[in-house]
Amino acid sequence: MFSSLHLFQQLACPDLARCERPNCLFSHRTDLPRPPALVIPVEQPKPSPSTTIPAKRPAPSSSPLPGPSSVAREPPRKQQKLALGKSVPAATGQPSTGTGAPVLRANGASSVVPLPVRQALLKTLYDHFLVLYEAILPQNPTLANEHALRQEEEIYNKCNKHTYRVAVIQCVAAIKRRPSPDKSSHPSVGTEAEVHARAEALKSRKSLRLTRAHVEHLIMSKEAMELWGFFLDIPEGDGGDQPSFEGSIKTCDRCGKPSVVRRKDDAEECVYHWGRPESRTVSGSKTRVYRCCSMPAPDNEGCVRGPHVFYESKAEDLHARHAFSYLKPPPSANTVLDVAALDCEMIYSTGGMRVARVSVVDGAGTEVFDELVRMDDGVEVIDYNTRFSGITEADYAKAVLPLSSIRESLDALINSETVLIGHALDNDLKTLRIIHHVNVDTSIIFKHNAGPPYRKSLKDLAREHLGLTIQTGGGTVGHSSVEDSIATLDLVKWYITNKRRPTETTSSEKK
Repeated sequence: MFSSLHLFQQLACPDLARCERPNCLFSHRTDLPRPPALVIPVEQPKPSPSTTIPAKRPAPSSSPLPGPSSVAREPPRKQQKLALGKSVPAATGQPSTGTGAPVLRANGASSVVPLPVRQALLKTLYDHFLVLYEAILPQNPTLANEHALRQEEEIYNKCNKHTYRVAVIQCVAAIKRRPSPDKSSHPSVGTEAEVHARAEALKSRKSLRLTRAHVEHLIMSKEAMELWGFFLDIPEGDGGDQPSFEGSIKTCDRCGKPSVVRRKDDAEECVYHWGRPESRTVSGSKTRVYRCCSMPAPDNEGCVRGPHVFYESKAEDLHARHAFSYLKPPPSANTVLDVAALDCEMIYSTGGMRVARVSVVDGAGTEVFDELVRMDDGVEVIDYNTRFSGITEADYAKAVLPLSSIRESLDALINSETVLIGHALDNDLKTLRIIHHVNVDTSIIFKHNAGPPYRKSLKDLAREHLGLTIQTGGGTVGHSSVEDSIATLDLVKWYITNKRRPTETTSSEKK
């Protein structure tokens, strides 16, 4: 051991009397000065007047409309974990709003392609549909939105996560190659699958030329014609002795009130609903509203204004305006059509509702006749009925031939043996003043669930069976008798191809 040097003996022990060390290094003499107290400063936190410890996930503000002063908000739903067993919104195929970029509603957990990727490519599809439909979007503002959603769903359902993006790019390229449509019934309107299916169906229909053998089993019996309002015989009298009812009182076909029949420039104003009442479900209960304005029916007020018009349905009344006649028998050298589809457009006149346009297509769907009809002498126009007829004042100014001349022109195309095809064909034959017994009517082939006298519209049948959208002109364009006659013929082709064969006939369907 080394000896002590006693270096601390000149320093007083800091504990002095309380020191318990047996061999203390310090001196315990009382005359030595005491060492100063050793103080080591330690910085302490300064307490605030009101200390709050924030929660890990603060509760949402109780204010219904949180403003800038709100300190806490619920985090976005997509950042929260869902408890096991709880469902998330499934894909609906519908946008959150009718217009604007669509929003994909899908289950992210079950989607094989990440939702952000699908949403971004859905927006790309939407942008290209916007460009394609530029001309028709004003009349169909939700079309690009709806078709983008359907197109994305089509692609997703047939692809995996590796091929999805490439399939969308290929689809965009195909959309770019499509011709720009000028109406919603244009062949390039729809998703890729819809356009392809329509093209294939159209090719199949075009390849089929209807003959009498195809439609023999669909020709209506006389009993069926009578049930559905066809005229079987020419009314008594010479006919055509009272072509105009101008100056007389008739019940208005629009408002149901008695009114004096006056020509277009002098007609009294009528306030009416142009759309028929239909049943809709509102807040869980069914109600009847007008199709034109959604106002409850019945309603004494109307939504549009126009002239008073009248409509006649009795055979003797129609015969008095313009005489009925039969189609001519077949000549020795038969060059007329064995099957023809026919459609007419009508306008209101001082002689009631009269034909203003006649269109005929042959069994292959080729247009063979399309002419405007001038009113008979003494008969004046009251309303061109453009919303439904598609005929404007400028169109009517081009009409040259009256109905009698139109009938003579038709004799070169159809005769008493020609099978006439139409939709609600009895109305067309009545306005043409034709008595004919060899008829096929699509409104009767495709039966309404409620039975006679109810009929499905041609527009609904074309959309349901042909995938076509027709009669979309609205208030400025109206219908096209050529388009309607082709659609009617195609419906019969569809029925023959998909529903029944010519050999599957019943005795009640035979003439």
